[in-house]
Formats: sequence, structure tokens, C-alpha cells
Amino acid sequence: MKAKNYIFEKLTAFMASKGFELPAKTTIEAPKSEQHGDMATNISMVMPKEKGQNPRALAEGIKADLLAACPEIESIDIAGPGFINFTFKPAFWQDVALTALENGSNFGRVDVGKGRRVQVEYVSANPTGPLHIGHGRGAAVGDSLTRILRFTGHEVETEYYLNDAGRQMRLLGLAVWVRYQQACGIEIEFPEDCYRGDYIKDISAALLAEKGRALLDLPEENALDLCYERGMKDILDGIKKDLVDFRVEHQHWFSEKSLVDGGLVEATLNRLLAEGRAYEQDGALWFRTTEFGDDKDRVLRKSDGLLTYFASDIAYHDNKIGRGFDLMVDVWGADHHGYVPRMKAAIEAMGKDREALQVILIQLVNLIQGGEQIAMSTRAGKFETLADVCAEVGVDAARFIFLSRKSDSHLDFDLDMVKQQSMDNPVYYVQYAHARISSLLRKAAEQGVELPEPSRELMALLTTPEDKALFKALDAFEDTMELAARTLSPHHVSHYLMELAGLLHRYYTVHHILSGEDQDLLRARILLFRAVAGVIASGLDLLGVHAPERM
Repeated sequence: MKAKNYIFEKLTAFMASKGFELPAKTTIEAPKSEQHGDMATNISMVMPKEKGQNPRALAEGIKADLLAACPEIESIDIAGPGFINFTFKPAFWQDVALTALENGSNFGRVDVGKGRRVQVEYVSANPTGPLHIGHGRGAAVGDSLTRILRFTGHEVETEYYLNDAGRQMRLLGLAVWVRYQQACGIEIEFPEDCYRGDYIKDISAALLAEKGRALLDLPEENALDLCYERGMKDILDGIKKDLVDFRVEHQHWFSEKSLVDGGLVEATLNRLLAEGRAYEQDGALWFRTTEFGDDKDRVLRKSDGLLTYFASDIAYHDNKIGRGFDLMVDVWGADHHGYVPRMKAAIEAMGKDREALQVILIQLVNLIQGGEQIAMSTRAGKFETLADVCAEVGVDAARFIFLSRKSDSHLDFDLDMVKQQSMDNPVYYVQYAHARISSLLRKAAEQGVELPEPSRELMALLTTPEDKALFKALDAFEDTMELAARTLSPHHVSHYLMELAGLLHRYYTVHHILSGEDQDLLRARILLFRAVAGVIASGLDLLGVHAPERM
């Protein structure tokens, strides 16, 4: 934020001139009320004081020095117990729009990451059925976060962890095998705990059309393996297509089965055992997670010899550490919240700072239609797929709504609302702001208004409260990007865009833009609106949403 950085630099220089560093507890932020200026600081209340000197008197003494050192400041006022409030000259804010125009799609970039290597692993749904809207929310969060981190100076790789081993996959193979036999006319009861969706019948029917009744002649173990492989392939192909259609990138697809078959899980467990991090008891292998803050030790290999999911996950994250990532971000469903402490314990046990793993939890999505919630169950085959929802409302609407709230809060997705072209629809509200500016530029061109080159002379004509509000909102874009990156929270971008769009729509309500006689003022406003449109387009792109020119 230009304004915040400016005050920070001036205060740092002021303290250095007195032989001190800027106190760590110094705050610089916009006041809640514009009556108290553009920025405020508490420095007089946290800096070293002589005996008997009160903060307000100290602030008065600072004021004169800062006014002399800050030519861009119009006035400085002292408020309350000693807050110092700054009001900038109009030219300071007007220059923000000029900077936005000059920098284009690079406006708002801030080097938070400084080249840190980050891996974002997300979606990672078991390939036992199509992606549903819960997976869609995780996909939108992971992909948008990747875009934000790259925008803020991080080197990011994306990955899908493929759970292609274990009980769930055996159940998938069994479901396909039973449906195949039923399709062959064999009367066989369908197991209660298998996947029941119509997609299982479709896979079995395709297998029957391709192989005929040949699977019936195979040993059942071989038939089950073939059904498992075919089921996983067809489902995974569908998942990959859905993610591409949803504008989601995964650079790497990592197989859990490759960890097991390649001996990497056993190697990791043997290392933990040799280092005293694991121990054997009652025929099982246990991990000493209590040594790292967990409430109890966890089983890695059960007494029957079967590995737990935790064992594979430890080996997987050990592999991540070996690949040299500074930060590993996992996007999980909120029902895995209890799993976070033990995975952080595992990270620490493997010699890495536990904070090198950050987990983003994705809460449930309630799908609403006609005012009623749609019941969903993957196992029972009753669910709304991500593909169906996108076909109904569009990718733009789905992604924006998924990113409109903090990821660990519940989300009601109203299908009817997001299809409405009204200001009550947040997707329409933001996209219309961009389209509205594009329409204005077209109409101005039709009236013979030449698109101006950016200049301070034209910007100096923009002095209304609505102008200043847009200037300040543009200045806040960089801070928003820094906040979203540091907190791993894409919803800050959607909230920012809603606020910026609201200011733009208000501007249109207050000012009759094309009907005025002052052509220079019109050209100045065109410059401002072009800057706003550029930031809206950048913000929407970070959410994976289009910025339309017509609606």
C-alpha cells in the first residue's frame, strides 16, 4: 500500500534521526472514519519517552518534524491520547491511478515470497466417483491460492495426491465387478458398503461391451483387479476433465500406490523405528506422536500387517521434504481437522519445522435450489457433481461463490441466486462493474471522445469524494494481495473486488459521466475507470474468473 509504505519510511527515518529504531509495536493503518484523515499511527504511544513526557505532547513535537519531511502530506492532526493522523494531498492519491495504468497487470504485485519454493496439494479426492461440489470448493481454493502465491513472488508447484491404494479402491473394484456380473444376467446381491452411483453401472456396461463375458472365466482375484483398474481409469479420466473445465491446474499427479509398491513407506517407517520415533507393541507399529504435541501415539502398521493411511501420508510428506519445498500447503476437508496435529508432529519428527506444513480446511457446501437443500451422499450415489453445477450456473459463478467466504466456514450455494442478473448476485455485481466500464469506453468512442494518454494534469481534475474513494481502493489492492498470500486466504480478494465494484457502481449513481460538457473531466474519468477495470480484471483472474466486456 503506497500510503502505508510512505508513512512507514518517514517514521523510520524520523526515529533514525533520533538514534532509535522504529518500535516493533508501531501501527500504521487507515482510521475507521475519514474524518480522522487517511492514515494514522500510534508511534507517540510506543516510542521511548523522557520521564514525565506524555504521548500527546510527544505527538505534537513529532508533528512539526514530519510536516517538514513529508511534502505529500497536506495536514497532520493529533487525536485522542496521542494518535497522529495524516491527510495526503490529492496529487498523492491521483498518482495511484497513474501507477496502476503504467504497471497494467503487474499492478499490486508485492514480493512476499522472495522466491520461496511452495507446494500446494489440493483436491486429492479418492478416484471412487465424480467430483462433487465439496471437491469443487477445494479445487477453487487451491488453484486461486496458487495464482495468488505466484503473483506475490513465490515459486509454486501444484500436485494431486492420488489415493489409489487401500480399502476404498478395493470397494470400487468390487462394486464394478458385482455390477458387471449383474449386467451379465447373474443374480448377485450388491454389497451394502459399496459405491452405488449410476457411474458404476456405466463403467460396468462399458467393460461388458468391450470384453464381453470374458471376465467370468477369470479367477475372481484377477477379475477384481481388472475391474479396479478400469474403474479407477475411467473415474480418473473424468476427474481430470472436470478439473481442466474448471480452470484448475495440477502439474503433478502423485500415486499413493507408487509409495507402497516402491518400498518408500517401509523405508520411512524403518527410519522412524531406527531413530526411536516409532516402536512396536502388541504386534503393531506405533508412532510416538505424543513427543510432538499429539494427544496420543498413533498406529502406523496394524497387528494384521495392514498399513494405516497415516503411514502412507508420512511417507508422502517425507517425499515432499526431500523435494526441497520451503512450504507445503495441503487443502483438506474440514472433517480432517483432527488429523492436522499428528501430521505436523510427523513433519517435526522428520526434522522439519512443523510450520513448514500449513493445512487449509474446506468446510461443507450446502447446495440450495428452490429454497431447499439438496441431499448429497457419494456412497449412495445421490450427489450433485461439480460438472453438473458448472453446467447449470457456469464456471465463473461457481468459482466466485466458492471463493466468496473463508474456506473453513460453511457455504450455502444457491443455484437460483447465482443465475440471476441482479446486483444481489455477487458474481454479477463484480463482473458487471468491469463490463460497465467497457461499455462506457465504447460509448465514449462512439461520441468521438479520444482515449487520453495518462497525465497528472487530467488526474488533477478528479477531486470529488467518489474519486478519492476509488483512488484509495486501488491503493489497497497491494495490501490485499499481501494479506491473502500471508494468510493463505483467497477470499480476501473476492471481498476486495466486491468493495471496489461497489464504489464503482456508486460513482455511476452520483455522477452523470457521458452527459457532461467538460471533455477534459470525461477524459480524466476514463483514465480512472481504465485503472479500476484493470484491477478488477487482475483480481478476477486470480480467482480464475473471467472479466467480461459485455453482459
